[in-house]
Amino acid sequence: MSRIGVLPIEVPSGVTIDVKPDLISVKGPKGELSQPYHGDISVSVNDSVVVVSRANDTKVSKSLHGLYRNLIRNMVTGVSAGFTKNLLINGVGYRAEVQGSVLVLNLGYSNPIEYPIPEELTISCDGPTKIVVSGIDKQRVGQVSSEIRSIRPPEPYKGKGVRYEDEYVRRKVGKAGVK
Repeated sequence: MSRIGVLPIEVPSGVTIDVKPDLISVKGPKGELSQPYHGDISVSVNDSVVVVSRANDTKVSKSLHGLYRNLIRNMVTGVSAGFTKNLLINGVGYRAEVQGSVLVLNLGYSNPIEYPIPEELTISCDGPTKIVVSGIDKQRVGQVSSEIRSIRPPEPYKGKGVRYEDEYVRRKVGKAGVK
């Protein structure tokens, strides 16, 4: 039995869930998300609780059971509270700023990098060295944060680059002085 898939999902007030064959839609105060789901999985909504169950015990059904339960939970959390990821910039002269619908990053390259901000997300800068990516879709917030980080990932010798706020950069010892 799936340990994650059998757990019920609490639906907060203000969030409505519409289940159709092969599609589930979640609507809340921050927006609306929808997700297609596999035919072996069934979703039932009772009062303010969503229960995900599977039709049989095949390997595919077992693996999809917990997956769809977490996808639905992420949609409920996204439309009610939203998701945020914080990125920190470390390095002399490294900075970021939002200009209209573009994130401009100065990360030690000869030219500034312009990253277009997707419409469904909001990117703001708390000071020149902190970037906040927020939105209702957890996957999209993580993907955009990863793309911004991949422009200049943190290097292990001086720690310069873009990293997540809760990320630990393992530092290496540099060369010893030549005598």
